[in-house]
Amino acid sequence: MAMSRVAKLFVVFAIYCALDPFNHSSISKFPDFKTYKIDMPPLSALPKERDRDNLLQNSEIRFLNEVQGPESIAFDPLGRGPYTGVADGRILFWNGTRWTDFAYTSNNRSELCDTKPSLLDYLKDEHICGRPLGLRFDKRTGDLYIADAYFGIMKVGPEGGLATSLTTEADGVPLRFTNDLDVDDQGNVYFTDSSSVFQRRKFMLLIVSGEDSGRVLKYNPVTKETSTLLRNLQFPNGLSLGKDGSFFIFCEGSIGRLRKYWLKGEKAGTSEVVALLHGFPDNIRTNKDGDFWVAIHCHRNIFTHVMAHHPIVRRFFLKLPITVKFQYLLQVGGWPHAVAVKYSEEGKVLKVLEDKQGKVVKAVSEVEEKDGKLWMGSVLMSFIAVYDLP
Repeated sequence: MAMSRVAKLFVVFAIYCALDPFNHSSISKFPDFKTYKIDMPPLSALPKERDRDNLLQNSEIRFLNEVQGPESIAFDPLGRGPYTGVADGRILFWNGTRWTDFAYTSNNRSELCDTKPSLLDYLKDEHICGRPLGLRFDKRTGDLYIADAYFGIMKVGPEGGLATSLTTEADGVPLRFTNDLDVDDQGNVYFTDSSSVFQRRKFMLLIVSGEDSGRVLKYNPVTKETSTLLRNLQFPNGLSLGKDGSFFIFCEGSIGRLRKYWLKGEKAGTSEVVALLHGFPDNIRTNKDGDFWVAIHCHRNIFTHVMAHHPIVRRFFLKLPITVKFQYLLQVGGWPHAVAVKYSEEGKVLKVLEDKQGKVVKAVSEVEEKDGKLWMGSVLMSFIAVYDLP
């Protein structure tokens, strides 16, 4: 009997990865590791819209090798910037001429936080140096709010410096992987904790596991309390308030969809799925019109769907002598290439931009729209890409 297409894919990947000559970062020996089913929607249900012209290849690469892993991009209330958090734990500010140190989240910085050969090399010391991910400015005060993967939700004033901790736990459960945030007009902070089990430096274990301990939370600046709005989520990631503040939308990373959580009105305190996504989402940002830009790593394919629905298969591949790099390619959907999708607040696809070959924009973690340009950061790359909107 002829081998099926899926079976052939498994064989090819297994042989290729087992023979990988760069197998120096294997994550294969975790005896207590468990994998869970991910209820990913069928491929036929995913959006059909594509960018046939690879428009992101028209992007300009800026600050090459000047910023390492610029996950989030922000501009202050005066329009200055960009500001970005980088792999060594600092938050940098572009003053129009050069990058300067603006803020940091760890009070225990040392030579461990110095420049390293590659982005993966930073992972082992992130819990010491800090890893700022989501960034948001309070437009009223100029304060910068920071989601640090290890130190929770933090805030620093307009002059920068050492950030102050706002919250590190909720309901007695520590924040393990604080990821993204947004702040409303009253200073309430809405944010995601991607996992209550794995820290960011074990992000591949979180992806492979599919475990559902992720949460969406709220920090109240008046009471200083942190409450859980949603729990039992599989890798919640980006989060952004709607233009009128009546809701926020967040990404469910492992499943690949957008959910809307109502803050006001008859539906307050409830949530609903508003869109399925092309692939594995990262941050989400609202533009001036109230639409949402979602940064997506790759497109889903038949292989990722089989892996999602069959935990035993994911566990099998985890046991192979495969590097972190190739585990990522297997689990997320193939070779990284940038996908930026604009959605309406109702979940309608408005625009798709891609670089399918990854020739210019190899990966994107966030898409920030400002003055007719898209500023694209990436936790995996050493530059910021800028695309001029038509």
